[in-house]
Amino acid sequence: MEKRALQSDMSSSARLALQVTHIVGSLEFKSAGPSYSVPALASGLARIGASVELLTIGSPSRTVEGGVETIRFRHDFSLVPGISQLRLSSELHAAIEASAARGGTLHAHGLWQMPNIYPLLQAKKHCVPVLLTPRGMLADAALKFSRWKKELFSVAIQRRALENISCFHATCDAELQEIRAYGLKAPVAIIPNGVDMPPMNARTGSDNRTERTLLYLGRLHPKKGADALLMAWSRLEAAYPDWRLEFIGPSEIGYRDKLKKLAGALNLQRVSFQDPVYGQEKLSAFRRADLFVLPSLNENFGMTVSEALAAGTPVVSTRGTPWGGLVEQGCGWWIDQGIDPLCAALANGMAMPQDERVAMGERGRAWMQRDFSWDHVAVQMADVYAWLRGNGPRPGFVDVMPNLRSPRYWPLIRSEDD
Repeated sequence: MEKRALQSDMSSSARLALQVTHIVGSLEFKSAGPSYSVPALASGLARIGASVELLTIGSPSRTVEGGVETIRFRHDFSLVPGISQLRLSSELHAAIEASAARGGTLHAHGLWQMPNIYPLLQAKKHCVPVLLTPRGMLADAALKFSRWKKELFSVAIQRRALENISCFHATCDAELQEIRAYGLKAPVAIIPNGVDMPPMNARTGSDNRTERTLLYLGRLHPKKGADALLMAWSRLEAAYPDWRLEFIGPSEIGYRDKLKKLAGALNLQRVSFQDPVYGQEKLSAFRRADLFVLPSLNENFGMTVSEALAAGTPVVSTRGTPWGGLVEQGCGWWIDQGIDPLCAALANGMAMPQDERVAMGERGRAWMQRDFSWDHVAVQMADVYAWLRGNGPRPGFVDVMPNLRSPRYWPLIRSEDD
């Protein structure tokens, strides 16, 4: 993960003038990254003086927390198979139109559902800026799941709607390349997700535990590489009798049962599967782990990596994630995909003296504190909003392709010349 300097030219009065509406299809799945990162970004913006609302679909309600008004709207056709996946909501669409009519900036999250289409339509109608955060949904691995449904939706509406984008938000350089590979030419702001920094519990190299924990925490889905982790563990389990492997997280498409069958077929003895945990229980899981592993095929960010590091736990992750900084910062391993590289990195981490793992975790936590706080991220995002409205220069972390002849980019070109 590339370090990007925090530099803001916005005045406090300019931030107070910011009006931003975030739109996301759902906040109901606590284990999904946007359920955490979108509200956290909205709260960070509110802390620096922006006026922020968050619109989503769910059981109708209106709440205010952390300076952010969150409104949940009714899900139309929620009981109709197939159509329900589009997450249609006439109430949400009307609320987005009202926000656009007031002249606020729209920020949509995700793809392949109507909640990301509505703001693109209203931005064009009311001539207001609209950002879109794909949330990893343009990666090759993500596009392969339900491919024909996505291709149909793209032809029907997604491609045309994306022509109205003022700017994309990518959480890493790899996601920038995914956006460009999909043929999208709008500017792209490269800003990582932030992470909450919990109070640090002291760890020592001389603790007297008799068992160590290798932790996987997150969704159980084929793209996460959990099957490769089990295969690697089958080669290591006998050699490291004081270690155990824990899987914690929700099962998708029946994947936990498949993993349990694989663990049984491999005759694994020290593997456990647990339901998802949240809040303090989740933090406790990260803290008691001696090593965290995320062997994903693809991640646009990988929130669990930053959460593990913030808790002081070193990490093993694959090059399918954007965490090359694990090596640069001396807090983990960034490896090729496959069972052999995974075996080698895990063996290295498990054989390491405990005090060395503790030191790696401390370096990882310091890195998160320095470069990934939500206030840091919110200032960068506010600078992008200001630029799109012609109220500031283009931030250095925004990638702009050289050919911007489309009328929708003219305000950006004028602000560059000012």
